[in-house]
Parts: sequence; structure tokens; C-alpha cells
Amino acid sequence: MEKFDALKLENQICFPLYAASREVVKRYRPFLDEINLTYTQYIVMMVLWEDKKISVKELGKKLYLDSGTLSPVLKSLEAKGFVTRERCMQDERILIAEITEAGMAVKAKAEGVPDEVARCVCLSADETKQLYELLYKVLGGLDN
Repeated sequence: MEKFDALKLENQICFPLYAASREVVKRYRPFLDEINLTYTQYIVMMVLWEDKKISVKELGKKLYLDSGTLSPVLKSLEAKGFVTRERCMQDERILIAEITEAGMAVKAKAEGVPDEVARCVCLSADETKQLYELLYKVLGGLDN
């Protein structure tokens, strides 16, 4: 092994993760354009479709997003009428995001998006499950 082999692109785990992430997110674009969402707005909506109401801090933890990224996304979703943001009555420091009826209506339009994107990724169901588990293992290791 040569002195600088560790610095070769082909030896970096970060590069295929980065490139694959960019390419997969790019495949979402045409489907999300149809429902007037960016990818980041889409993942926020997925959490809200499930949780209905959540603190912005907890939303950021779930999505691995900081408030500097999340705030403009929520502001945009609020302008579209999909989300409301309000201060918690018990603690004014806590900002709560809540899905609206219009936001819930988008869920039906988004229902086919995962299957459409899955067709673009050349993995079997077992490979997809294995990759999912490995990526969350990586994320879990980075939390420490």
C-alpha cells in the first residue's frame, strides 16, 4: 500500500454515499415537481403525515437537519398552506410544526412516489433492505 492510497477517491466510502445520494434524490425531482415539493420538503411532509404535530427540534433530529436548513423549508411549506408553525403554549421556546388538511391531501398525490423511484434503483427487495440497514448502522455510529 502506498503512502497516499487512503486519499484516492476509489478508497473513500464518502464518495459513493455522496454520489448515490445525489443521484437518487435527482430521480425524485420529476415526481415531486408534480406535487409542488422539493426533496427536503417531501421528507418533512413524510414525518408530518405520520406524526401530524411535532416540535421543530424533534423534526430536525429525525431528519438529521439543522434549524438553519429546516426553518426556510417549514416557512415555504407554511406559505403553501401545508403546515402551520406555532409556539408551544407551555414553553414559548419550543416551536411546533403541524400538518394542515391541505398538507394531508398531498399525501394521496405522493403515494406512488416511492415506487416510481424504486424502479430507478437497480436493487432487489433484499438488497434494498440490506442497504437500508447498513445506512442506518452508519448513521447510528455517527450519532456517538
